[in-house]
Amino acid sequence: MNNTPTPAASHCAAPLAAELRISLGKLIRRLREQTHPDDFTSAQKSVLLRLDRDGPTTVSALARAESVRPQSMRITVAGLEVMQAVSGKPDPTDGRQTLIELTPTFRKHLTESRAAKDDWLLRALQEQLSPQEQDELAAAVKLLERLADY
Repeated sequence: MNNTPTPAASHCAAPLAAELRISLGKLIRRLREQTHPDDFTSAQKSVLLRLDRDGPTTVSALARAESVRPQSMRITVAGLEVMQAVSGKPDPTDGRQTLIELTPTFRKHLTESRAAKDDWLLRALQEQLSPQEQDELAAAVKLLERLADY
């Protein structure tokens, strides 16, 4: 199968890319409006999401995963500790290292925040889209996932 775009397809793809970027940006802003504003930097958010997804890890491993220097990651983690979003505990397999993990309080906050966003999005889907449009959106989500994984 040839995946090379035809000139006509390329001509249509540019406006589609712009419209998609704008629409996704608006949707992301609307989702953010559904929760309390956070005082987290983008680096802190990235670390929090990584810890939520991958579980406890060391500062060094976080630094590698985020492509930053360990010293920078230590500063980011220290800020999160002050905000009581993360805590450290000794690594059970290597007592010289500390594992960083989400605190139970922050994990609860994260769960509540996601629930608020999910509730808003569910209501919007049900009120704004017909069942056929919801099916079309489900197919489009698969395409968006492919784009995100590119």
